[in-house]
Amino acid sequence: MQHASDILLSLFIVFVAAQIGAEIAQRLKLPGVVGEIAAGCVVGPSLLGWIQPSEALDVLAEIGVVLLLFSVGLETRLADLQKVGRSAFLVGVLGVILPFVLGAGWAVSAGFPLNKSLFVAAAFVATSAGITARVLQELNALQRIESRVILGAAVIDDILAMLLLGVVVSLQGGGDLEWRQLLFVLGGAVGFIAVVGFVGTRAMRRKSHWLEAPINPLSPLTIVLALCLGLAFLSTKFGLAAIIGAFLAGMLAAETKQRETLEHQTQPLLALLTPFFFVLTGAKIELAQLASTDALLMLAVVTSIAIVSKLGGGFLGALALGKRSALIVGVGMVPRGEVGVVIASLGLASGVFSPKMYAVIVAMSLLTAMITPPVLAVLLRKSANN
Repeated sequence: MQHASDILLSLFIVFVAAQIGAEIAQRLKLPGVVGEIAAGCVVGPSLLGWIQPSEALDVLAEIGVVLLLFSVGLETRLADLQKVGRSAFLVGVLGVILPFVLGAGWAVSAGFPLNKSLFVAAAFVATSAGITARVLQELNALQRIESRVILGAAVIDDILAMLLLGVVVSLQGGGDLEWRQLLFVLGGAVGFIAVVGFVGTRAMRRKSHWLEAPINPLSPLTIVLALCLGLAFLSTKFGLAAIIGAFLAGMLAAETKQRETLEHQTQPLLALLTPFFFVLTGAKIELAQLASTDALLMLAVVTSIAIVSKLGGGFLGALALGKRSALIVGVGMVPRGEVGVVIASLGLASGVFSPKMYAVIVAMSLLTAMITPPVLAVLLRKSANN
């Protein structure tokens, strides 16, 4: 167990590394998140070894990404998402089907048994909303139609990814799939989002005055933060990622009269906590496992499939917006980030992945997270200038 002094030193190193990495990236005309992920690779176990992943850092990283998606929700109104509902649905569905099919095809051709191939394919599926959301926020692009499609599709993407993961985990045991249980989980997830998204937003519009009922002048902020943490917890109970609940909490808060004040008050919290998520994402890659030609070749193939499949699904799903906007949406759906890392960890723990395959999947997740921000930034700037 780490001593308090060791934990504080790790926090200091992570936070300072994030600031230096973000500053360098921004001076190179790249989004700050690229520098934060790269900084994690440098100070993590694979290079300098100044920090080691720990429970304390993981908790702060989780809180950081929850707050990030809450702040994104604050800038997203339900009415805006409803306007892009059809495109978001198509992007979400095609963005799951294409990566899963291509990922499974590659794994079978690489010699994996069918049940393990499906587990490998699951790591290609889920988009990391946290990475893309940070880039969109940095570029003040959250109000663009492409951003609303990406965020709406990410919610659909998460539901389908969790359902697929349930299927492939059941297959690893060799037993029969419990379709009733899977359908129950899917129904619960959809119902949770529908109730919070539709019923909750209407209630918040009518009753937002109660946020100011307590004497504490910061009561609107403290109440919506409690709502954020509560919905993040409930989200996990319905088989979804915690960030989906946080995003929904932000959407509820966006319907209140205090929206602009809340956006301003959350900025210091984001500045403190979100860097931990991105630095830890970079620190978790094990470069030693990739120190061979075979591993690097496998990584190149896996990353190419991951990029092409997600880009293709997003592009085809958003074609109704025009080719330029469809390309932006496709690129925005590419990052796997922490979602791919979580699935890889499950695969390693269950014996499906070897250490090398685990390193490849994690590296793919991080590479897609690092490649996307600069490309997305260029596309958005070009689109804004035309």
